[in-house]
Amino acid sequence: MPRKSPFKVLLTVDEKKQLQDVTRKYTSPYCDVMRAKIVLLASEGLSNKQIGQRLDLPRQIVSKWRKRFFDQRLAGLHEMPRRGRPGAFPP
Repeated sequence: MPRKSPFKVLLTVDEKKQLQDVTRKYTSPYCDVMRAKIVLLASEGLSNKQIGQRLDLPRQIVSKWRKRFFDQRLAGLHEMPRRGRPGAFPP
């Protein structure tokens, strides 16, 4: 039996424009582009499995970013602070 995500993604016009801008920008980091594509495809009504197949990602990763967007909207797509000691050298 196929799984259906309980997290329905409905985008505002502004959110959709911002996500499309991220996917089109040549200098956007790869992880940001993939997260934006996940949310855009989820807003079209695709399942996590279908999105994963299109983007060549595991279903669990798609599920994680769909849920984070559902809970926190655009702010949820940014990197969270990681545990541990901060880096010793500047970037």
